[in-house]
Amino acid sequence: MQMFYLGVACFLLLTMVVGLLRVFFGPDQEDRLVAVQLFGTTGVAVLLLLAAALDAPAVRNAAMVFAVLAVLTVVAFVQSTENATRGKDRPSGSGGIRNGAGED
Repeated sequence: MQMFYLGVACFLLLTMVVGLLRVFFGPDQEDRLVAVQLFGTTGVAVLLLLAAALDAPAVRNAAMVFAVLAVLTVVAFVQSTENATRGKDRPSGSGGIRNGAGED
């Protein structure tokens, strides 16, 4: 079973290489974000497979940290994109709450 886990981990690493092409040649910023998300989820999967194959609980903990960081990356991207499309920074006191018309 250990060889199966390592084989799947190698396959997932190959998909990350393909995703790297999208990061460099992605036409839009959103395409690049999807590729970075691929790195996050695939990286977590690879670490979990390695933790199972090598019986290393510390690697499993590192995978969970990467999963949380991947979510925070998406939140930061969405906030920066929203601020860029508005043409101004969000006021610090608004808390990101919008009224029904979508205006602050």
